[in-house]
Amino acid sequence: MSMGVMIYWISMGLVTAMLAVSALAYLFHQATIDGVRDLGFPDHFRIELAVLKLIAVIVLLAPQIPFQVTEWAYAGVALFFVTSIVAHAAHGDPWVLNLINVVLLLLLATSRIYHSGL
Repeated sequence: MSMGVMIYWISMGLVTAMLAVSALAYLFHQATIDGVRDLGFPDHFRIELAVLKLIAVIVLLAPQIPFQVTEWAYAGVALFFVTSIVAHAAHGDPWVLNLINVVLLLLLATSRIYHSGL
């Protein structure tokens, strides 16, 4: 396995694992559900985000998905991370939440860069 392929799979694995765990937390973890409400988002938006995150995981990991569709998934996930950073900053949440989102955004960008080389 080449170094580029390894970097791609590590970065993609971390991002998609976070998306899957986050989506499940949005649906089943009461503290997360309350946290999303505290940010000012309605319940239907929380559920929509959870479903979209799970769809993104499938699209990003399935090799038979056309690259143009995958590009939309990358864009949607990037928008999620940026929106999360803005929401947490506006809410005055601990800086570590934004640091995590910035790291995940960088991992997503790394995955995208190496994905085009596969």
